[in-house]
Amino acid sequence: MSPRSSGQRLLAFDRRLGVRFVAGADEAGRGSLAGPLVVAGVLLDYELLRGSRVRPLGGLNDSKQVEHAERELLFRAVVGAAAKISVRMVPVREIDARGLHRSNLAALRGVLSELHPPAEACLVDGFRLGQAAPPHTAIVDGDARSAAIAAASIVAKVLRDRVMRRLDALYPRYGFMSHVGYITPAHSKAVRAFGPCELHRRSFDAACYQAA
Repeated sequence: MSPRSSGQRLLAFDRRLGVRFVAGADEAGRGSLAGPLVVAGVLLDYELLRGSRVRPLGGLNDSKQVEHAERELLFRAVVGAAAKISVRMVPVREIDARGLHRSNLAALRGVLSELHPPAEACLVDGFRLGQAAPPHTAIVDGDARSAAIAAASIVAKVLRDRVMRRLDALYPRYGFMSHVGYITPAHSKAVRAFGPCELHRRSFDAACYQAA
C-alpha cells in the first residue's frame, strides 16, 4: 500500500464517523528504558480539512511505520492541518512514583480534556481511560486505522525524539542520540558500565540495572 493511500484510508476511517470534530490521542516512549513519556492529542475539523489543507496528510501513518525524515514532514503537516494540539510530557520521576500505566492513562485523559472545541468523537489507541475522561472509544491498533490517532502518534514521537536527542548532550555516555532511550545492546552496555542516570526509569525491571 502506498504512503498516500495509507493517509487516505486513515482519513476515510474518521470521516465515516459522520461528525465534524474528531480527536485522537496516543503516546510515545511507553516501552522506553529512559526519558519521559510524551502524550499527544490532536483535534481534526473535518468540515475544514479539505483541498490544500488535507493534501499534506496523504502520507499519514502510524509513526512506527514511518522513517525519521518522513515523520518530521508529517509533523509539520499535522501542525498545519490540526484544529488543536495538546501535549503532555510525563517525567521519569512521575513514571517511577505512579507507575507507567497510571501515568499514561492520566496524561491521555488530560490531552483529550484540553482539546477545544470538544470533539464529537474521541479516539484512543488501545486504552479505556475511565469515567473521568471525555466520552471516548478505544481502538486496537488505532494509530494504523484512524487519522486523528495517527496524527497524535506522529506528534508524540517527533517531540519525544527531539527531547531525547537534545538530552544526549547532557548525558553523552548513553547514546540517546541513536536509540532515544529504548533498550538496545549498546544502551544496556552503557548502563552496566556507568550505572543508570537520572533519566532512567528505575521502576522498570531491566537486566542491565542488576549488573550496574
